Amino acid sequence: MEDSPPYQPPPVWTWNKANGGQFANINRPIAGATHDKELPVGRHPLQLYSLATPNGVKVTVMLEELLALGHQGAEYDAWLIKINEGDQFGSGFVGVNPNSKIPALLDRSGPKPIRVFESGAILVHLAEKFGAFLPTDPAQRAECMAWLFWQMGSAPYLGGGFGHFYAYAPTKIEYAIDRFAMEVKRQLDVLDRRLAESPYLAGDEYTIADIAVWPWYGALVKGLIYGAGEFLQVQDYANVIRWTERIAERPAVKRGRMVNRAWGEPASQLRERHEASDFETQTQDRVPAST
Repeated sequence: MEDSPPYQPPPVWTWNKANGGQFANINRPIAGATHDKELPVGRHPLQLYSLATPNGVKVTVMLEELLALGHQGAEYDAWLIKINEGDQFGSGFVGVNPNSKIPALLDRSGPKPIRVFESGAILVHLAEKFGAFLPTDPAQRAECMAWLFWQMGSAPYLGGGFGHFYAYAPTKIEYAIDRFAMEVKRQLDVLDRRLAESPYLAGDEYTIADIAVWPWYGALVKGLIYGAGEFLQVQDYANVIRWTERIAERPAVKRGRMVNRAWGEPASQLRERHEASDFETQTQDRVPAST
């Protein structure tokens, strides 16, 4: 049996819907809404439309941390966006995030609603709004922002790169897995070396840099995403593990991980969050009045 000839890119790429693998039903080469659907709106100042993927967890952890500090203006409604069903392509969601990715935030605390999309931008917006988890000292702020932007630039290699080809691609491609595994291990080494110098990424204080990085790299070393801990030998990154475990014990982190979670053990899920008491009752049959 002869080997198949190596793939050669065509002169012009064309979209083949059948090549999308597990996510074929939601991937497409154009932007914009596919259907009309208004977003629900609850009674709180902040309206979050999300799912408990690592990018979504960043924002729910941040909101729960702010509430834990006593910032009542951070009360929020968290609405579940079912990305596998295409909720992110509804006209209302596209109006808040033209990039059709979760999370998306609508800040209704002022006279005119403010849309904020991209998880890093949401973290900065909330940190500046409430004066929390973002240092004011210029050097410390610069360090915090550098690690925040490090995460925004690095995580696509972990998620869309390694995670996709290792866990989700319909065909296992040795070159792709090797290429991205190498990069993820390099990133873990970057984090481990930094965390050997300080307890948190920006220094002595827990900041939005940690809140952004933890749902990706903390979840990776804890075995919460991709199931690749042994493959990547994550036990070698002792400082990342120490940092991960310390953050995982924070009550706000435990709550934030539950919000908009629609899989796993029932006790770990809070599909939508509209009141702090929802964590106790986990009641999902109460729908706040829309305005």
